[in-house]
Amino acid sequence: MQQDERGGIAIALAGFALLSVGDAVIKTMAGEWSPLAVAALRFFIGAVGLSSLLLVREGAEAFRPLKPWLQAARGFCLAGATLAFFSAIFVMPLAEAMALAFVAPVFTALFSGPLLKEKVRPAVWIASPVALAGVLIILRPNLAELGWVAVLPLIAAFFMSLVVITNRASAGQGSALSMQVYMAVGAFPVLLIAALVGAASGVEALAISAPDWTIAARCAFVALTASTAHFLTYVGTERAGAAVIAPCTYIQILVASFFGWWWFGDLPDLVTVLGAAIIIAAGIFLWRSSPARQPMPR
Repeated sequence: MQQDERGGIAIALAGFALLSVGDAVIKTMAGEWSPLAVAALRFFIGAVGLSSLLLVREGAEAFRPLKPWLQAARGFCLAGATLAFFSAIFVMPLAEAMALAFVAPVFTALFSGPLLKEKVRPAVWIASPVALAGVLIILRPNLAELGWVAVLPLIAAFFMSLVVITNRASAGQGSALSMQVYMAVGAFPVLLIAALVGAASGVEALAISAPDWTIAARCAFVALTASTAHFLTYVGTERAGAAVIAPCTYIQILVASFFGWWWFGDLPDLVTVLGAAIIIAAGIFLWRSSPARQPMPR
């Protein structure tokens, strides 16, 4: 393995691990504020920070996307994934929510056929039922305990797969920073509307009051760590190539399991571990069967 590739893997691992640190911080706000409001505040801070950076680095022209509706779709899908996942980790153990969300690569492979006109490879039809088996193993006890809110990570996975597909459709339409800005700016209005509707619904858990300063501080921390994580994974992919980096994402479930145990006392049971292992195996099988891709040009 070349030095550049090893460095890329290390950088990407740091980025993916940092994402799970942010997820754990989000979970600390469970019961303190509406998950919808947390999502809206996190993206407001992220959108302002990233937009300021883009303005300084690339000027006002960078805020004009080539395909505005495509960028709006990216933001909407990211908002859907965020709302579902933040809501999930407010009510579920972090490791279990993360494991279920990892079915996203299978959704991406399935949807890339009808949406991107890509040929659906035979490996997809093998990996899909395997991943579904893992999902059912994890989901069954959670459905009995939590009810239908246990499917929230699957909704998050569905929207995240659409984020990946719209990202592919957006390739070459701007810098990495501008792509982050378009998504954050597109996601915020959707999240804000969802938070306001939730507050008006009368559901106690979705009520919005003036947040404690620590809520704002934690949202700012998550916005910073998420932006840094996305930058690190981009750099890692640039150095080592997408096919090499893709399996590194599974470090997230290890980090999530650690913080779930350390901060919240949630230790994954054998059923969760088995289901997660099956989902991960399906994802790795998909990636290993994918055509080799060259590293991204520097």
